[in-house]
Amino acid sequence: MFHTLNPGAMLAETTFFTESDGEPVAVENAQGRGELLLVCEHASRRLPQRYGNLGLSEDALSSHIAWDPGALAVAQLMSRQLDATLIYQRFSRLIYDCNRPPESPAAMRDVSEVFRIPGNENLSEAEKSLRTTSLYLPFQGAIRDEIAARRARGMETVLVTVHSFTPIYFGQKRAVEIGILHDKDSRLADAMLEAAAGTNLYRVEQNAPYGPADGVTHTLEVHALPAGLLNVMIEIRNDLIADETGQGVAADFLSGLLRESMDALKADNKNSGA
Repeated sequence: MFHTLNPGAMLAETTFFTESDGEPVAVENAQGRGELLLVCEHASRRLPQRYGNLGLSEDALSSHIAWDPGALAVAQLMSRQLDATLIYQRFSRLIYDCNRPPESPAAMRDVSEVFRIPGNENLSEAEKSLRTTSLYLPFQGAIRDEIAARRARGMETVLVTVHSFTPIYFGQKRAVEIGILHDKDSRLADAMLEAAAGTNLYRVEQNAPYGPADGVTHTLEVHALPAGLLNVMIEIRNDLIADETGQGVAADFLSGLLRESMDALKADNKNSGA
């Protein structure tokens, strides 16, 4: 399931993780028959054993700098509701942020918001390469392989990435509750925003609290845009999904929104003769 580039890459993968660490990528509902492919890049706050705690406190390691709290739980519920395959990264964004390319300074940050990350300071090129080979490449390879396998089976793929964001960032409160993000292809995002226009449940906004100019649409850029796949990135304010009740409400809302939006797009295509 995991993409490898060469024998050197395979060696890096086998020496990077301990047996108790396990594999870097998880796939759930692999036989899902839904056209949506869910991806959660920041699903976990777990660190590979070799890195200890990166010099960070438990509070920092539990915070949004390490992962997207609640995002995986919501994505798992959506996977069941939509019979969608889910791919997620099993290790923290602190080691490598799989929603950033290797050349991005945000891929391996030494400072995140107000937190200094001692274990990421002054990384050598060899260390950056090791992290890229061990975490980023298998993750991107798993997504690429899944899309290719679905195509070979004659299945459509709609790529949906699921994230959460902190309600307070650099001391500023964020009013937006759910962000519907897109890059150059806004077809699905536009349909979702239209479907959500009448809701009183959440404050839903376009390209908020981030947008493509912030470099957050990397997964969509790599896997959806070149192939013309419908795609969207979903951001949920993490205080709204801090418990099972909130996670369930958000998953129900988003699954319904996606169903309605996909049906509307299919109807439009049928009416236009596409």
